[in-house]
Amino acid sequence: MSTSPQRPLRAHQQALAGLTAAITRGEATGVTDILAAVTPGGGKSLLPVIAAARLIEAGHIERICWVVPRDSLRLQAEEAFADPVWRAALGHALSVRAADNEPDPSRGLAGYITTYQAIAAAPDLHLAELRRHRTLLVVDEVHHLPTLSEYEPAACASSGQAPPLNEDASAWSRALLPLLESAALRLLLSGTLERADGRRILWLPYRTGPDAGTQEVDLEAPGWAITGYSRTQAVAERAVLPITFGALDGEASWLQAGRTAVDDVRLGPHRLSGPYPTETTRPALFTALRTGFARELLQEAFRATRNLRARRRAERGLAANEVVRGLGKLLVVAPDQRSARRYCEMLRSWMPPRQAEREVRLAISNEPGAPEALAAFRLTAEPAILVTVAMAYEGLDAPEVAVVAALTHIRSRPWLEQMIARATRVDPHAGPYESQRALVFHPDDPLFVRFRRSIEAEQGMLARQRRRNAEAETPSWLAEHLAAHRDEGEGRGITPLESNALGLRYATLKPGPIFEEARRERKADQAHLIEPPSATERRLRARIGEAVAAQAVEDEAGLQVPPGGGGLYHRYNAVLKRVFGNKGRGQMTLAELEAALTWLERNRISDHLHHLEGDPRYTWTAARRRRLVWDQLSSHSSSEGKRPAPSANIAPKGDVGGGQCTGSGVVTAAQP
Repeated sequence: MSTSPQRPLRAHQQALAGLTAAITRGEATGVTDILAAVTPGGGKSLLPVIAAARLIEAGHIERICWVVPRDSLRLQAEEAFADPVWRAALGHALSVRAADNEPDPSRGLAGYITTYQAIAAAPDLHLAELRRHRTLLVVDEVHHLPTLSEYEPAACASSGQAPPLNEDASAWSRALLPLLESAALRLLLSGTLERADGRRILWLPYRTGPDAGTQEVDLEAPGWAITGYSRTQAVAERAVLPITFGALDGEASWLQAGRTAVDDVRLGPHRLSGPYPTETTRPALFTALRTGFARELLQEAFRATRNLRARRRAERGLAANEVVRGLGKLLVVAPDQRSARRYCEMLRSWMPPRQAEREVRLAISNEPGAPEALAAFRLTAEPAILVTVAMAYEGLDAPEVAVVAALTHIRSRPWLEQMIARATRVDPHAGPYESQRALVFHPDDPLFVRFRRSIEAEQGMLARQRRRNAEAETPSWLAEHLAAHRDEGEGRGITPLESNALGLRYATLKPGPIFEEARRERKADQAHLIEPPSATERRLRARIGEAVAAQAVEDEAGLQVPPGGGGLYHRYNAVLKRVFGNKGRGQMTLAELEAALTWLERNRISDHLHHLEGDPRYTWTAARRRRLVWDQLSSHSSSEGKRPAPSANIAPKGDVGGGQCTGSGVVTAAQP
């Protein structure tokens, strides 16, 4: 498999290319499952393209079904197949489409992309599709799927997490399991091999670990081929940026659960930092993220982003208002939606109103236009600042992110790995690799420090279930509060009072062997991308709708067809549907959509209204058409002193007083 010299395959991509080649040659017939343990930003999205290109060409599989955890990642998966550079480098012409829960999701293409949620909503539809074709099933971010067995012995005793928080994930696992069993070949992708709740990951093979009470992924399980991409490899290949952490210390005060200020139970001030977590660590962090400390950390991140953009403008000789790519962007991760809105208002208050409207956007699930804001942040020079809670933390391919404000209370390693990976991708618009660096501002609490140490020191690519230190976890009362009010800025568990920052220190992350911040392959300039199939479908459907509407307006204005109940546009749509085998635009393949558009350019729908004859839903319009012709003839006859009889002038099949009434209702005079 040849590759472009400008876009060489990385180590894990080469390994997968070699494995799929061996499968097609019959040298690895026992392999049924492939696990790619590639941490955030390491180029996972190219792996399904590599596998499908080789295996479909050889006839080993017929289709690919790629499952992603969120809807916003479906377009990025389409783009991976549409990237013109990789199409040329890998020598493939495959296209896949982002599908909803509708029949024939592939529509004649090489496969489709869907989400965990969609499969859980219609599991039978997707299972039937996999059974109909030999399918490569790709499960992206498989660590979201917990095993369906009971909690592991040490998983829930000290976690302080309520089981209902995992119900959605368990539903996904139940829906995905039959698909995993039915697929001809499985490719599982993940940026981490451990879950925050300590449960095992669905479908992965495990064995007893070296320490008592631990389990780890069995790298030698029969039928499995496992590849990884470590941070050391990423650094050596210059696929990941160095990370500098700006740790901001502070102190916070709060009221104990549910009480009021008159009860005189004020706790604090307590420091965020410390050599190890204590029972005040979580409440202090919870308070700091909702009071003055958050504003000061946000100011530090804002100031760093502003200075970076000003420096890059000066280096390029750009005007202050000139909009270009590669200046650097800020990603703000908030603890909840209410805090996200408050952070967004703060940021906008620090710049002129017009500039604030352009450059600061909010992307949370309850905000209208959030997907559009996310796409604009990823693909265009503006906005320069995005505030979110969880929509952008995983899988977001936005190499221009240079600064992250980590204003989140979550301290699980997988979550934090994904979050800081948003800033480690190399930006092709920002200049040489040596001039780029990721900057992450975060509270200087011992839980975050422990996370940093773990990714620097831990060896190997093993997923372990560890017993947790109870004193390091969230107190049970606070865990229950967060579970019940995780989208609220204020809570009944504690009442945040005040906090402030005390000091800022910087440290650069060491390139430990496990934590990989490799950036995903940067696509060619978006203007040169091949259009993803779902985007092409939307464009063609819109053009067909416009063409149908244009003909309806023209014919109504010219009285070529009388207006009817429901509107001429809907009748014309019904005609078009019947012309194309009673298939609506929503069910058409790309080829059928193109054919429909070509047909509309060459035909008038009014000449094909006979397709509606005999349909009881449209018979009344035919009677109305006859009445309109009768009224027109009656008016003409009255002006000449004559009134034709209905039996003499109106015929049900269109003969009108010696003249002709066509199927479209157009009356022509009789020839002398």
